[in-house]
Amino acid sequence: MDALKVRAYGKINLTLKVLDRRPDGYHNLSTIFQSIALQDTLELNREAEGIAIEVKGASLPTGKDNLIYRAAALLKRRYGFSGIRIILTKKIPIAAGLGGGSSDAAATLVGINYLFNLGLTPGQLVRLGAEVGADVPFCVLGGTALGRGRGDELSLLPSPPRLWLVLVKPSFGVSTAAVYRHWDTDPPGENPEPPNEGRILEAIKAGDRKLLIDSLGNDLETITCRLYPEVKDIKLKLMEAGAERAVMCGSGPTVFGVAPDKETAQQIAARLRRIYPQTIVTCTL
Repeated sequence: MDALKVRAYGKINLTLKVLDRRPDGYHNLSTIFQSIALQDTLELNREAEGIAIEVKGASLPTGKDNLIYRAAALLKRRYGFSGIRIILTKKIPIAAGLGGGSSDAAATLVGINYLFNLGLTPGQLVRLGAEVGADVPFCVLGGTALGRGRGDELSLLPSPPRLWLVLVKPSFGVSTAAVYRHWDTDPPGENPEPPNEGRILEAIKAGDRKLLIDSLGNDLETITCRLYPEVKDIKLKLMEAGAERAVMCGSGPTVFGVAPDKETAQQIAARLRRIYPQTIVTCTL
């Protein structure tokens, strides 16, 4: 086999709780990751030597600042395959809190492993992914998982009831590092919609959609909404348009609104898209 296509699925956080700052400067988290149907596509082709990356649908670096490159370089350094050319077709918004870069890196690890028959197990790919980025291990596995530590200590969970989502990405991006700096230097006040991890786990076990929705939450919302008030406005607009709940993705700025069904999600999206062109209907996997 000389070429291979791999899908790279985005993610949301059903809950995200910040615990404390670690000695290495990162933060300990407790979060429940959830894969969504929104995806990028990577086409991997054998090359004689080197690593070459092409990006369609977005303006991204193609060298060492790209997580795809870092993932490929890590495998090349450790396992010595010949070379690879990767064409990325981008659909997941950039700097949106949806794990697009991490998912692309995970797909690179999985794809190169298969294409060059490296024989790496999922556990080995997860450990390699942790060297590339904190969210990469989850993106290697996908599905639903509880993440601890930096988010890379994973426990797989059953799939929760499917949720139809409206993703709204404003025109600006958010620096995750900046959000955490503000968390440390100017701590948030009380979160009016705190995540309830215990109830989410109950909801997943019982297949209780209402309890699942009622328990969603993200500790970082308080900081990001303070820095970017438009994120709070998007949450309100989603609720006014008919969403059952609206929660920020990761460190932002994208917000996902939960809709009762696909038709309602499409109606909400049509209304929000007049203001925010990057409004996308998708669902949990």
